Amino acid sequence: MDEEVPMEPQVKLTTEEILLIKQAAQRLEAKFEGTFNAETVERHIIDSLTRLDSRAKFAAWMPVLIERFTHDRLIALSRLEVGTLDRPGVLFLCVHNAGRLQMAAGYLRHFAGDRVDVFTGGSAPGFGTNKVVVAAMAEEGIDVSQEYPKPWADEISRAADVIVSMGCGDACPIYPGKRYEDWELDDPSGQSIEAVRPIRDDIRGRVEALLVSLELTPVS
Repeated sequence: MDEEVPMEPQVKLTTEEILLIKQAAQRLEAKFEGTFNAETVERHIIDSLTRLDSRAKFAAWMPVLIERFTHDRLIALSRLEVGTLDRPGVLFLCVHNAGRLQMAAGYLRHFAGDRVDVFTGGSAPGFGTNKVVVAAMAEEGIDVSQEYPKPWADEISRAADVIVSMGCGDACPIYPGKRYEDWELDDPSGQSIEAVRPIRDDIRGRVEALLVSLELTPVS
């Protein structure tokens, strides 16, 4: 980016963090070249920073979270505005976005590859993914350690074809024309890995059924 990005968060970012965020903007500009101009990318980077600002003092991984949140929002915008709807979009929603969503998204990305746009969001996202969940998914050969909790954005909700809620209740957004599923699952928070494994396996079965309903064959 040639111009200075006007980042003015309430929680002061370090010089290194600002540099990392600018580098993230450059990567996103390159990825979405021909779809969105640099100004659009920068505007969403700044807006994502503002939305996530209250979490900055807790998150050493703030630049990573901003990049991934902005990436998801730009993918959603491309689906809405540019018409890149050649594959289904699935949004997993819950409250903290720190366990069940990571398992569901991990399985869906693993089985569907790039044939599905996968989004996650929490109404009150936590500050890190459940370590026991990470360990349980590692047993399946799936790494969800970098799946940081994040909020949902309106454009992501509007861009999804299927919205799967996991206990977010009235906080879940409702949009006409969407397919909704409500998965009643135990919360893995504070549970041992022995208790998390059945939740993980339940989620795997539901994701496999979701793929069948989308007429997609899971990849091995």
